[in-house]
Amino acid sequence: MSPALVLDIFLNVCLPILAVMGLGWGLDRKFHFHLETLVKLNIYLLVPAFIFCRILDTELSNAESLRIVGFTAATIAAMFVLSLLASKALKLGAKQAQAMKLATMFYNCGNYGLPLITLAFGHEGAAVQVYVLATMNVATFTLGLFLAHERHETAGQHRRALMNVLRQPTLYALAAAILCKSLQLPIQHVIWIWQPLQLIQSCLVGFALITLGVQLSQTKPAPFKAPLLAALGIRLLVSPLIAVLLCHFMGFSREASASLILAAGAPTAVNTAMLAHEFGGDASFATSSVYYTTLFSVVTTTLNLALLRWLMGGW
Repeated sequence: MSPALVLDIFLNVCLPILAVMGLGWGLDRKFHFHLETLVKLNIYLLVPAFIFCRILDTELSNAESLRIVGFTAATIAAMFVLSLLASKALKLGAKQAQAMKLATMFYNCGNYGLPLITLAFGHEGAAVQVYVLATMNVATFTLGLFLAHERHETAGQHRRALMNVLRQPTLYALAAAILCKSLQLPIQHVIWIWQPLQLIQSCLVGFALITLGVQLSQTKPAPFKAPLLAALGIRLLVSPLIAVLLCHFMGFSREASASLILAAGAPTAVNTAMLAHEFGGDASFATSSVYYTTLFSVVTTTLNLALLRWLMGGW
């Protein structure tokens, strides 16, 4: 693995992502954007439109799609076990243990992972990533919401968690796309429906990176201590190794494996910080996890991609 390969990957894959994030960071420093509005535009408009359109457009078979969903679910489960072990080893309190789970289980396969995979592997990689993104969004706003509520024991709080889950448009966009594809409904030919959806979903990558830059601009990270170091290690280093094992045992192709392994090393999802803040978790730990994993991921994803291309013959 030559230094020239690493430099080429940094300049052509990671630097464009950093540039757009930097624009978001710089614009926020000048204009002080309302982060919650940007996040809601992502969650309630851009991501559902993207998932609906890309599932209808993708050429992956149903069996391959289900395997990608199973891979993503297995990665989340492995991170849950590792976060439990790390929390016990570090003797974390309830709030920090909750934030540790959120920070390690759910990774940023949308704002960060999608442009990364698209730049690294083109449309073939993006076709794989759309199912990772759909699974991760469903898991974040179902399992993640319930984890954020786990310290609340009242029936009212559990009902609130369920209602929050049912209000997430990603679930309905995913269900509608699967239904339309299964019934072979020609939605793409209904111009007054399909064209607005295409215009909206095409905004996702750039807008998501700008939102991530704004998030970093507005984050005041906590001191870098052992719990954050553990979250960083699990999310950026251990998760790709788990992905390597899962890809081997689940029999993915070389191309699909490369996309899945690289995406598994993405930083902590921005939405986990919002969940911790909304439901009384350790918001400082959660936002710091997003901040530090995003910064350090520039190094780890560059090295991961260089290693993948070196091992896989430059693909």
